Amino acid sequence: MRFSRPLLDACTAAFAAVLPLEEPADAVLSAFFQSHPKIGQRDRAVIADSVYAALRRRRLLERAVGKASPRRQVIATWCLLLGASLREIEPWLRGEEQQWLAAVKRDAAGEPPLEVRCELPDWVIERLRRRYDEPALLELARGLLQTASLDLRVNSMKMPRDEVARRLAQDGIPASPTPYSPDGLRIEGRPAINRHPLFLEGGIEVQDEGSQLLCHLVGAKRGEMVVDFCAGAGGKTLALGALMRSTGRLYAFDISPKRLAGLKPRLARSGLSNVHPQRIEGVNDPRVKRLAGKIDRVLVDAPCSGLGTLRRNPDMKWRQGPEDVEELTAKQESLLAQAAKLVKPGGRVVYATCSILDEENRGIAQGFLSANPDFRLVPAADVLRKERIPVEMGEYFEVWPHRHGTDGFFAAIFERAGCA
Repeated sequence: MRFSRPLLDACTAAFAAVLPLEEPADAVLSAFFQSHPKIGQRDRAVIADSVYAALRRRRLLERAVGKASPRRQVIATWCLLLGASLREIEPWLRGEEQQWLAAVKRDAAGEPPLEVRCELPDWVIERLRRRYDEPALLELARGLLQTASLDLRVNSMKMPRDEVARRLAQDGIPASPTPYSPDGLRIEGRPAINRHPLFLEGGIEVQDEGSQLLCHLVGAKRGEMVVDFCAGAGGKTLALGALMRSTGRLYAFDISPKRLAGLKPRLARSGLSNVHPQRIEGVNDPRVKRLAGKIDRVLVDAPCSGLGTLRRNPDMKWRQGPEDVEELTAKQESLLAQAAKLVKPGGRVVYATCSILDEENRGIAQGFLSANPDFRLVPAADVLRKERIPVEMGEYFEVWPHRHGTDGFFAAIFERAGCA
């Protein structure tokens, strides 16, 4: 990295905008760059790396510098987290900052307590400790602190994975097959993939490998009727549509017109003709009720804390509290109960989150089974074996950054009694 006074000033302004955490960090940072068009691409990368390093290691930073000014937070981030030496940034320091920084570096050299090593809020650590001992907790926490790789899902309706990898390699973008997903490619670094012809042609989509695997759990077949109950911008919808080979009927439901608007250009690129996006008012919308008992497969990718995606969204752990999770679990229970009503006898509903908290995952699944004796839990291991996906699993689907190199995902698979 090359440090300069203008870069320090710009990074300080970015920290002042993002670190109050009043809005999602990625949106605030994007708006910051739009309002500062003269910042060059290289400096933008340094600023983004600095912001996300400070968000990932917030507890370490606060322990080292307390409630310091944004400028001093930047200086400490560069030295403690990004490897800058005192000599590299000394020309840009002023007043007593050199002595202050030397003291900060000395104080930070000691062994930090568990909560600082985990870099998670106390309330999250408390919940995870109910399931994990200290070594397992630290292993999970370290995985969540890593920077996520860039995973792509190949649109098999357009071309095979090998061909996509070959074309990317020709353009200087090495891509290797993902370990588990038969449709995935993994890229190191951050190339501008959204400007690549393969992306613009609909041949690839950016999608974490764990998210790709969730779609295989649904087991959607050609000609079936399938519902993506919380479709959002449609990443999983498009994967399901491709697995159905663009046959049958795939409903993409969501209450947000803005999120569904994000699906429209992606759907056009994909070439799929079986996807039907529909905005609904809620779980009791007439368009939902008319499908009761008629659907083969339902995916409930429920709104959740998103703590499994901290590699990509480290601000989420600081922007939520236990009261938010309590509100989410009530919503998750309702969504799963209503979505299950759509499934016909012999049909399947998959409940999924990108959370690492049992109360959003196993707790919801077990509560559903207790309240719905006409459904049974299908072991994730059995479904993955049938789909020929080589990942070890138990009753539930759970993938983790430190074990599988993916974001943290959970899924429970339920089937309704009776013959399809």
